[in-house]
Amino acid sequence: MNDRPRIAFQGELGAYSHQACHDARPDYEPLPCHSFDETIEAVQTGAAELAMLPVENTTYGRVADIHRLLPESGLHIVDEAFVRVHISLMALPGVHLDEIELVRAHLVLLPQSRSFLNQLGIRGEAAADSAGAAADIAKHGLRNVGALASDLAAETYGLNILARHIEDRDHNTTRFLIMAREPNMERRGASMMTTFVFRVRNIPAALYKAMGGFATNGVNMTKLESYMVDGSFSATQFYADIEGHPDDRSVQLALEELEYFTDRLDILGVYPADPQRR
Repeated sequence: MNDRPRIAFQGELGAYSHQACHDARPDYEPLPCHSFDETIEAVQTGAAELAMLPVENTTYGRVADIHRLLPESGLHIVDEAFVRVHISLMALPGVHLDEIELVRAHLVLLPQSRSFLNQLGIRGEAAADSAGAAADIAKHGLRNVGALASDLAAETYGLNILARHIEDRDHNTTRFLIMAREPNMERRGASMMTTFVFRVRNIPAALYKAMGGFATNGVNMTKLESYMVDGSFSATQFYADIEGHPDDRSVQLALEELEYFTDRLDILGVYPADPQRR
């Protein structure tokens, strides 16, 4: 009987989200889910202890809908993880690179390897999931077809890696948040992050005034994004990351000033800054 705790993620085994789980929580059993909603629900219902959710990528920006899902989930951010997106070309064992006529991968991976594919004259085809494309090759024995995916996908489905790190850009990184049912407000390291959402009051220059407290108290805000709420142009919610812990006096003062100008302020999580944060 497998009694390891579970960590849920969206995608197939071998996906980059699985890679994030493997790297950040190696003692946890990965639980693949079809959607972000299903991933969150797995933690809500107790099917998993943690959820690994991607929030942004250095090439493609924020992940669609994720900022809406986080505040509504009832879960809490307990950690962050950065995964460098290395792309490998894989195929069935015994297949050589010059036999590959077509590669399949998620739509966002194909342009990231365009130079390599063009050089070899290999055609790219979009797939719903890169790890799923690797699984299909193994399942159907496709000899002239390769997949672009993570090294973990090759290991998972018994494929051979024909070329590693073929991405055009050397900085492509995805940031993930690890979510749990209960918050962890303990100070776990010298560098801490605090994430929260808020809605400003309907008064002139409310956002400008609300942000002033962070500047005057020397609190670094690393992210501030806005998005509509309930499809209304007049209801805007803001998502923010700041450096520091709510127990820090500077953070306390900044949040107190922010609260004065807001109708709603919810802390989503307090967690250590990942060492790869730059």
